Amino acid sequence: MPELHFPWIEVSILVPLFGALWIHLLGNRETVLQHAIAICGVTLALTVGELVDFVSIGSFEAHDHWLFLDWLFQRDIFVVDELSAFQLPLAALIFLVTVMSTLRTKAPRFSLKLTLISETLVLATFSCRSSWTLIGLLIAGTIPPYLELRRRQRCTRIYVLHMAVFAMLLVVGFGWLNRVEAGSSQVLIAGALLTAAALLRSGIFPLHLWMTDLFEKATFGTAILFTTPLVGAYAVMRLVLPMAPSWALQSIAVLSLVTAVYGGAMALIQREARRMFCFLLLSQSSLVLVGLELVTPIGLTGALCLWLSVGLSLTGFGITLRCIEARISRVSLADFHGLCRQMPMLAGFFLLTGLASIGFPATVGFVGMELLIEGAVEVYPLVGTMVVIAAALSGITVLFAYFRIFTGHHNRTLVPMHARPAERVAVLIVTLLILGGGLVPQPGVASRYHAAEALTRQRQTNPMTAAHVADAEREIVPRGEVSVQ
Repeated sequence: MPELHFPWIEVSILVPLFGALWIHLLGNRETVLQHAIAICGVTLALTVGELVDFVSIGSFEAHDHWLFLDWLFQRDIFVVDELSAFQLPLAALIFLVTVMSTLRTKAPRFSLKLTLISETLVLATFSCRSSWTLIGLLIAGTIPPYLELRRRQRCTRIYVLHMAVFAMLLVVGFGWLNRVEAGSSQVLIAGALLTAAALLRSGIFPLHLWMTDLFEKATFGTAILFTTPLVGAYAVMRLVLPMAPSWALQSIAVLSLVTAVYGGAMALIQREARRMFCFLLLSQSSLVLVGLELVTPIGLTGALCLWLSVGLSLTGFGITLRCIEARISRVSLADFHGLCRQMPMLAGFFLLTGLASIGFPATVGFVGMELLIEGAVEVYPLVGTMVVIAAALSGITVLFAYFRIFTGHHNRTLVPMHARPAERVAVLIVTLLILGGGLVPQPGVASRYHAAEALTRQRQTNPMTAAHVADAEREIVPRGEVSVQ
């Protein structure tokens, strides 16, 4: 396997971990937030360097060596490939802009130590192959939100129940999979358990109760960081997709499609901004899993592109709501707040990120949504229609929330409402990526297409899925092939 020119993977994983220790040593100093921003910025730079180094190699996957991690884990346990190469900088960016949008007065409530530990776990998860280490990282990633809920003395019953079931399904399913033969019918049981675990972590209906509970009881920043990287989708890609039979993928697609429409409809009737954002995220993230059932290069490419766009745009949408909430407390959608004059930059950013999440033209989500709809209509026309309905409901929700928050009678306040320099930088970074990805989409689409082809080949080499993939290709190829140069 080719090697990177620098141990980007290990360093990017360890920097936020050591950063959390450094933040702990600093205590409650006034400069602790600036230190956390610097640590997240260094981590983002390392992941971008990892992406550039990986692209320059021109290989499907690559790894780096470091004596410490080679001793601690198995060799090649942390690998970057075309599936995770773009997810790593995206995850680091999500953590950076969330920390940058944190007001200094809110830093004591939003634990920076747990945030940096969570970043280490997320980056390690996206760099890990399908193994017991990946299972352990997926389970460990659920601990920081629990610690915050306990620290805030909020009820953890719903969250603990769902995450305990998630951990049990992962351990039992993967343990069962390692004990049975590849051609045995018992593999279906293991696949069903892993599928259920991935659906629960993704918040797919009717297993989404923990997500609304988390947004209600945790800090807004922690809820954003736990959900927007779409770790559940990564679990599906690594654990379920390579070995899942057709019925498992169909169940994922059907439940995800129902969740997309359900989430869009529920977001439209919410009267509290946090819950609206939760259901909007639930709707759009479910569309990523809809593309998995197609098991075609076009459908998978759309799903992978949508993964990047949803994570980027809804993170920007969420931090905008978080900045507003930090100034005026919980945002109600039952009244008009008239905040456009006081925060025009956040108003424009709110509208841009909201429309980008539903695939508005010239934004990063446009190509991914078009590919997903094209791939869905080509195989199942009804699926494409439901995707359009879910996107329409989400679009109406975004406009409704914009008018409620930023239009109406202007109310003067003594609290400064303008964006801070750190918030402006975060807004600028996300805006450039949203517009740049929409105006120049070819590099990202080509990379996602190659990753989709690799996932398809993995299914073709699996004895359980080879027959199903061959039948699907015979149905689709006569209708015309689409290639990405």
